[in-house]
Amino acid sequence: MREKNLSEFQPDGHPSVQYGKTGVLLISLGTPEAPTYKSVRKYLAEFLSDQRVIETPRLLWLPILYGPILTFRPLKSAKAYAKVWDYENGESPLRGFARAQAEKMQTRLGESASVAWAFRYGSPSVADGLAELREKGCDRIVAFALYPQYSATSMATAYDKVFDVLKTMRWQPAVRTAPPYYDKPIFIEKLVNSVKESLSTIDWQPEKLLASYHSIPKSYYDAGDPYPCQCLKTSRLLRTHLNMPEETFVTSFQSRVGPTEWVSPYTDKTVEKLAAEGVKKLAVIAPAFSADCLETLEEINMELRETFLHAGGTHFHYIPCLNDTPDGMDVLEDVVRTEGAGWL
Repeated sequence: MREKNLSEFQPDGHPSVQYGKTGVLLISLGTPEAPTYKSVRKYLAEFLSDQRVIETPRLLWLPILYGPILTFRPLKSAKAYAKVWDYENGESPLRGFARAQAEKMQTRLGESASVAWAFRYGSPSVADGLAELREKGCDRIVAFALYPQYSATSMATAYDKVFDVLKTMRWQPAVRTAPPYYDKPIFIEKLVNSVKESLSTIDWQPEKLLASYHSIPKSYYDAGDPYPCQCLKTSRLLRTHLNMPEETFVTSFQSRVGPTEWVSPYTDKTVEKLAAEGVKKLAVIAPAFSADCLETLEEINMELRETFLHAGGTHFHYIPCLNDTPDGMDVLEDVVRTEGAGWL
């Protein structure tokens, strides 16, 4: 259908405004612009200032954040980013995957929708993405935060930002927010495929398969955040469809920070325990991430690998995220078409 333009139905001199199209905004967490102290500090300041992420009262938290945390942590994080940085393209792996996912989604949807991508923290921002789609005439937008499981610290804050931006727009589009897809049959099916395909590339058989999820403070779970439950369901469905006995499939949670109790068991402690119990060969998957990033490529595939081998393990294999593979795009497209029903 030819794109409509209000100027066709208005007197001469009336502002030209495009409308009538559907847009899809893919939202990822974010990334610094460079693996440097200054860039990482800017990124962490935005990320850790988010009250959805850190619920500590501002009067207590901000002096800590702008004191010791933003003084020392950016250097450590910058070194970690430097280990996985794509220097050829001058960007983090997550930025490359986010762009590729949007480009491939556009190809799949064709002329039925315009696709943009954005980061909750960093650039391009959610405001940039919404403005891009609105300028293209999209007055119906599917906002899709690319997290399989829901958490207030991830999906909720992404959609908070969408609605914050809408408050500033004179002509707001209609917006639908995509829900989590942690138990969607197609997601489990593609995870199973990824496990089988990845394990087929190694010449040894893992004794255990570990599913590691990003953790959240236990107090958030106690307050009603469903994230850990959804992670456990993903694990249960994945194990069942892989036909694995319970004793060979392990679930844990990574990336805890500070002295506060986080949802456990902790990934690093889990692999140490497995090695101490005599497990020599371990494979790890990260089903909480739609694309590989610092937490998977450096924290799991580098740091966790070293932890396991140092503790007595002999073989370690990381199973990549679905990323922008055909299977990964099948999952994302299924969600978009489901939530965009009647629009696409």
